[in-house]
Amino acid sequence: MIKGLELIQEQLKSLGIGFVCLSGDAEEVIPAFVSDLQVSLLISDFSPLRISRQWKTAIASKISIPFREVDAHNIVPPWIASDRLEYAARTFRPRIHKKLPHFLVEFPAVVHHPYQQKNLPEISWDAFIQSLSVDRSVPPVSWCSPGEKAALENLNLFISKRLAKYDSDRNDPSKDGLSNVSVWLHYGMISAQRCVLETSKLASKYPKSVATFQEELVVRRELSENFCFYNPDGYDRLDGLYPTYQNNSWAQQTLREHAKDKREKIYSFEQLQKAQTSDDLWNASQMEMVHLGKMHGYLRMYWAKKILEWTPSPEEALRIAIALNDKYELDGRDPNGYVGCAWAIAGLHDQGWKERPVFGKIRYMNYEGCKRKFNVQAYVNKINKLIKSVS
Repeated sequence: MIKGLELIQEQLKSLGIGFVCLSGDAEEVIPAFVSDLQVSLLISDFSPLRISRQWKTAIASKISIPFREVDAHNIVPPWIASDRLEYAARTFRPRIHKKLPHFLVEFPAVVHHPYQQKNLPEISWDAFIQSLSVDRSVPPVSWCSPGEKAALENLNLFISKRLAKYDSDRNDPSKDGLSNVSVWLHYGMISAQRCVLETSKLASKYPKSVATFQEELVVRRELSENFCFYNPDGYDRLDGLYPTYQNNSWAQQTLREHAKDKREKIYSFEQLQKAQTSDDLWNASQMEMVHLGKMHGYLRMYWAKKILEWTPSPEEALRIAIALNDKYELDGRDPNGYVGCAWAIAGLHDQGWKERPVFGKIRYMNYEGCKRKFNVQAYVNKINKLIKSVS
């Protein structure tokens, strides 16, 4: 994020647009900045997440100027896509597809600013990074670079090399079939709108792959935004996932009924974090996340479901999955992550399946099923090789 902001500063400078990077508590430093510079209008990008909403509420109470929010994060703003908490993708899909034509348009060009910005503080980026209170045991990654240019290069590489087989390859972790755009999407270095506009140019050539990619990028991604937007207090807690059902949904009921089922293995948070389990596929997935800041999308489902199987309660499973995801994933702390963990562990946006120990009616995944779907050993070998190259 910080390296990306440094690149943004350079781009803005070429357009005559001033740039300031503040550090500290948002609810303190932003009102002070507004006052010091006699700002007349404050604009913020949208986020459905709790911490961002808390910041904005606190800031709004301390300033007297107009404060506006725009949604450059989504294609269709969630309050327009739907007026309610959606039950599943099948209920949300027709709603957002109806609104897409109005919003899915090209961006206007950014023009040179007509007025010079004066007396803005200089930024020492190295000093800024050193001043941050962050967990430095998680190192930077080398497989991707920050910024809009790198994001567009990745998108173009995906379109030219992998889009054609996306529909068939995306769920095979042993293959290089993913778009990898989520890293840049999360930090606003590329937009979902740009990705849809560019892939749509090949819709007639690769109809199934383009449709599948856009289903994930638009419907599934914005369904996650819908969930966090309309359920800001409960999106990361097992007892808050189903407010429409007074948090007594089929999924919560079945998990309660099986909460005391015997687990064949129990692993601590530390053991899971260090990939100290008896499952080589799970360990490779965890190590991919720790060392590369990403995990294959198909294995994220398996990874979270095994945490449910290996922890004393579903509440603990959800807490651990979110904690690991937010600590190591480059696209962590994101609605997609919270909803993905809740889908895998607590049946969110899913349906009931065959009842089993521990899982109840939550959709089940296991090692043998993965072996039938893809070459597990090839994936494990690939990750071990990648980890050695970055260690």
